[in-house]
Amino acid sequence: MRDYSMKFSHMGILVRDLEKMTDFYSRILGFPVTDNGSLHGTVPITFLSRDPGEHHQIALIEAKPEGATDSVVHQISFRLPDLANLQRLRRRLIAEGYIEEGVTKHRTVTHGNAWSMYVHDPEGNQIELFTDAPWYIEQPCSVPIDLDRPTDEILAESEAFCRTQPGFKPIAQWRAEMAERIAAHDRV
Repeated sequence: MRDYSMKFSHMGILVRDLEKMTDFYSRILGFPVTDNGSLHGTVPITFLSRDPGEHHQIALIEAKPEGATDSVVHQISFRLPDLANLQRLRRRLIAEGYIEEGVTKHRTVTHGNAWSMYVHDPEGNQIELFTDAPWYIEQPCSVPIDLDRPTDEILAESEAFCRTQPGFKPIAQWRAEMAERIAAHDRV
């Protein structure tokens, strides 16, 4: 029996030419760039969105393997309504054997604007299960976090961390600014 709910959110694509792909998705398809930087300090990444409720609907990661001719999806992401749902789903994945501490590749992190758990499906595709935080900070950001702690501890620790990061603001403010950027982008 499912004791959580979620919906599809965004996808990441491994690419060879980040500039060309960003131009296509932004200029041609109309997805404004929301942030860009280096994933793990070395891998160029660009985030794009047409929805002010979504920091990104597309993440372009300049890491497509040499020789790969087919599309390479970096991850499939699903939004959960809150931390409690994310914690319950984590416990279920452990109980079902999809996560074995210290064995199965998975990680739990805060991105500042969300808390995420990365796991793999039975064929090795990366899945991100996440819930939004009430703040925005510049992306990318990925800091390990222990989701097995009480929710109020996670919230307090995350907010304290976010307040020290560039671009910190309430998510409602960021969404209003994005709505304006999307409208301006569409007028061009």
